[in-house]
Order: sequence, then C-alpha cells, then structure tokens
Amino acid sequence: MGNILKLGIPAGSLQEATRELFERAGYRITISSRSYYPTIDDEEIDCLTVRAQEMARYVEQGVLDAGITGHDWVVETGANVEEICELVYSKVSRRPTRWVLCVPNDSEIHSASDLQGKRIATEVVNMTNNYLKNHGVSADVEFSWGATEVKPPRLADAIVEVTETGNSLRANNLRIVDELLQSTPRLIANRDSVMDAWKKRKLTDIALMLKSCLAAEGKVGLMMNVPKQDLQSILEVLPALQTPTISSLADSDWVDVNTIVEEAVVRNIVPQLKEAGARGIVEYAISKIID
Repeated sequence: MGNILKLGIPAGSLQEATRELFERAGYRITISSRSYYPTIDDEEIDCLTVRAQEMARYVEQGVLDAGITGHDWVVETGANVEEICELVYSKVSRRPTRWVLCVPNDSEIHSASDLQGKRIATEVVNMTNNYLKNHGVSADVEFSWGATEVKPPRLADAIVEVTETGNSLRANNLRIVDELLQSTPRLIANRDSVMDAWKKRKLTDIALMLKSCLAAEGKVGLMMNVPKQDLQSILEVLPALQTPTISSLADSDWVDVNTIVEEAVVRNIVPQLKEAGARGIVEYAISKIID
C-alpha cells in the first residue's frame, strides 16, 4: 500500500455542505447512512465520518491525519493541532457561526457580572468557564445535551448557544447579552502528520482546491469585444476582481476584454458596458479561482 492520508469528514450539520464542497473541488465523496467510512475517488485518501465536536481530539491523537471541524471545537477541546486553512462555508450561510450568551427577554441579566451564582446551560462548558474566569465571575455551568434554547428560565438562568441567523433565539424569546466566539470551519492537521513531506503536500493540494471553489462563489466571468477607442470607458465600468485581460483581435481596431466580477452586479453593468461600446458580451460560470 502506498501513501495514505486519513481524513475526517464532519458528521452532522456540516456533512452535506462538506461533501458538496469537495465535489466542486474535484473529489467525489459517497457517504452511506449505514457506514462511518465514506468512499472517495482518490486512492490516496481514506475517509472517516466523525462528529465535529470530536474531530480535533482524534486529529491531535493521530487517529486521523487531518479533518474538517469548526474553530470553536478546537478551542473547546484545547486540542494541539495545526490549522491548515479557514474554509468559510456552513449549512446556512457564509457567515461565521457565533457562540453567544443568551437570557430570556425579561431577565435581569445584562452583563457577565450579573451571572454570579447563576446556572448556565451549554454544550461548550470549557469555553464558558474560561469566559466566566476572564470576567471574574463564578457560576454553575452545566453541559446541555440539546434543545438548549428551551431551558431558560426554568432549567437555566442563561445559556451559551451557537447561532448563525439568530432566528431560533428570537423564536424562543431570548436576547443576546454577549458574544464569546466567532467560528468558521477549518482544515486541521495532526502536527506529526504535517512533518511528513508527502502528507503536507497532499494537504496543501486539498486546501488549494477547496479554497479555490470558495473564492469563486458568487462570481462570474465576462468577456466582450471592445473598440480600442472605447476601451478606457469600458474599463471604468468594470469592477474587476483583478486587472482585466486584454487581447488583440483579427481586427486591429478591436480588442477582447476578459474579467471576473461579482454575479450580483452583472445586471447593472452589462447595460452600461453595451452603452459604452462593448459588443458580443458573454457571461460564463466560474467554478474555481486560484491566485
């Protein structure tokens, strides 16, 4: 058997988003509901599905060479791992998830100091205890097995819970008192594994492809034919990601302009481009952007 990279795929809410990201990057992962061992069309990678909460611990111990998990779980477990890259994606949006201190809307708790002697329910006990310690407050922090939002006020005075949109918190009549941490998914690696030249290169390649897909999200390519006399006017319209590529055409009075723009602005700038003299305007999809 040749070189093998043992890679952890997060089970749970990030699983499908992770599978889709890898597929866009060129790695086809098949995950069965009956197995913890997904298949991947790369014979140099051996996949294992692991809960995101446990990923950093298994990577630190060397059970896995690398894995994808939230930065929050690296912090919570205190795992000594190397973060290869940040991957800003999630099950809901590209915004970071936030661990926040919440209380009922009518609670008398308005700051960390008001938590003295109170009961706090959360899944991130270590993170919460560190937060309290930093504020010089002593409180009873209890591990919550789920449905944390419904525990105040009868089962807890406050909670520390994760949110992206805040919708669930508002639905349960909770307000945010403070933010403990913002988190995004990370590709993490075992520190011994990254000392291995082959594994380091493999991880670098995977990181490059994953990041290239994320960099291309929401962007499209535009190419057009432009009279040389109108080129400057066209360039002033284009909000280019980088300097547009300008190529000569058979007709020496015309040039080809190729650039990348945010998809959201296309509907506004295409009419301007046509008015400024551009012709043969073509919009095309971008799957990867590699700097």
